[in-house]
Amino acid sequence: MKKVDIACIIDDDPIFIYGTKRIMEMANFAESIMVFKNGEEAITKLRPIMISNKSVPDVILLDLNMPIMDGWQFLDEFITIPSSKKVIIYIVTSSVDPDDVERAKSYGEVDNYLIKPIKADQLMDLMNNFQKNIFSTENSSEK
Repeated sequence: MKKVDIACIIDDDPIFIYGTKRIMEMANFAESIMVFKNGEEAITKLRPIMISNKSVPDVILLDLNMPIMDGWQFLDEFITIPSSKKVIIYIVTSSVDPDDVERAKSYGEVDNYLIKPIKADQLMDLMNNFQKNIFSTENSSEK
């Protein structure tokens, strides 16, 4: 199974970051992992990466509730950045608010909404989903 080249975690909780990185490492999920502690830091660092199309993350795990710039503000900025690569975004949050779930569905870039804490089997599901997305993209580009 092909693993993700670059995974990105955007979250202000050091315990979540540590645990998720450990699960990713144990599951052999990604070649490398980028970590940003808030949306503003992520946008500042990701914008030039996205524009240059070099080292663009394949997958972003995005928290909603963060200081400085929250996940919604990040999404609103991120979707305006031009890039030829499709980035799969998973919202990973402690929010069980139905309004947040519905709002997440309004973003075409958001693939799924997961409630913290993320478990190893959920990460494997994300990896399988990533594989399906890559396979279907490769097949559609061959036509």
